[in-house]
Amino acid sequence: MIMEYIIGIMPALLKGTWTTLWVFVITLICALPLGLVLSPGLGSRSKNPLAVVLRWVLSAYTWIFRGTPLLLQMIFIFYGLPTIHIVFDRNSAVLVTFILNYAAYFAEIFRGGYQAIDKGQFEAATVLKMSRWQTFRYVIMGQITKIVLPSIGNETINLIKDSSLVYVIGIGDLLRAGNIAASRDVTLVPYLLVGLIYLVLTFILTIAQKRVEKRFAFYR
Repeated sequence: MIMEYIIGIMPALLKGTWTTLWVFVITLICALPLGLVLSPGLGSRSKNPLAVVLRWVLSAYTWIFRGTPLLLQMIFIFYGLPTIHIVFDRNSAVLVTFILNYAAYFAEIFRGGYQAIDKGQFEAATVLKMSRWQTFRYVIMGQITKIVLPSIGNETINLIKDSSLVYVIGIGDLLRAGNIAASRDVTLVPYLLVGLIYLVLTFILTIAQKRVEKRFAFYR
């Protein structure tokens, strides 16, 4: 009886899982490079007026998005911005919110990784007449990757769980599918299945993180 019920609701849960993974993948693909691009401006110590202004703007951006709840940001973007005639559909509001939020976290993580590199390595690269790109590609990138991987991995796992927040504005994700089934059938089984699916997803991400960390273990 239970197995028949589980088989009956699995298509809806799997459809919701697809939506959850869609939010996760798009956010990760966009937020990671955006955070990487923003991190130099955030960590710059230049006294150039433009650099100072940029640093203040980026600091304010990361402060706001890291200092307020993701759910509040999503509600503000979807329900609040239309009052000033800036309108997003549900999917766009979700992606904009998640990308901006996680890019702020990733920018801070990359900034910390960049500043952890010994300045002597930059000086050595300059002596060897390496370009900035060559310095980053051959000297810095591998070390930064090793430094930031644990933090990036943790944020990635948080992202797969935070994706359940899209349920609040009516996106048909995994949690929403489980809630509909549980409310309709008056049973906790759908919630248990939803929890199990999230555990499987986070387990896969954890294994992937450990393998990537092992690959970069030769950087000291």
